[in-house]
Amino acid sequence: MWPAITLTIELAVVTTAVLVVVGVPLAWWLARNGSWVAEIVAAIVALPVVLPPTVMGFYLLILLGPNGPLAALLPFTGMRTLAFSFPGLVVGSVVYALPFMVQPARNAFQAVGNAPLEAAATLRASPRDAFFSVALPLAQGGILTGAILTFAHTIGEFGVVLMIGGDIPGKTEVLSIVIFNDVETMQWHSAFILSASMAGFAFVVIFITMLIERRSARQRA
Repeated sequence: MWPAITLTIELAVVTTAVLVVVGVPLAWWLARNGSWVAEIVAAIVALPVVLPPTVMGFYLLILLGPNGPLAALLPFTGMRTLAFSFPGLVVGSVVYALPFMVQPARNAFQAVGNAPLEAAATLRASPRDAFFSVALPLAQGGILTGAILTFAHTIGEFGVVLMIGGDIPGKTEVLSIVIFNDVETMQWHSAFILSASMAGFAFVVIFITMLIERRSARQRA
């Protein structure tokens, strides 16, 4: 159980870190761009919300496999395939959790509005300075909410990680897969403990997220 717990937390931390770096700039661009291209990108980002995890996992398995489009780049990394490996789990988790990071951050940036940025411009702040000194602090509630949701979603993900990583103990076996295996082998006590723990964790995450959103709403008001 402990190797699975360690692997799950490591996967969630890495996925969240990657999405904070990638998702926040993308959310800013989507919030400030009103073109139809931005809406197409937003729709693509939101696909994991409606697609079954097995469908997403299937296409990612093809993409990351030894005969996939990325196979030509893998010899430079010393790997033959990203499938059934921890880096593959990270790629799959980043893609599948992308909307959970981007959408709250985009909503927060849109709530900032133009007035604070225009005020910063009158003080001769460059667009970069305005982003880091004005937009980011005002949108920190939404960004923090996105990071928490990303972390929690990755902790509980099952379908995508099973399709991409399989079930390799100590390498790709995360907590959700351990619960599935416990049920399959009728280890009810272990499955109950893990399931109850993850349910409690989910409740805490939702409660914290609601508090953050409530505080952000008061600050905007």
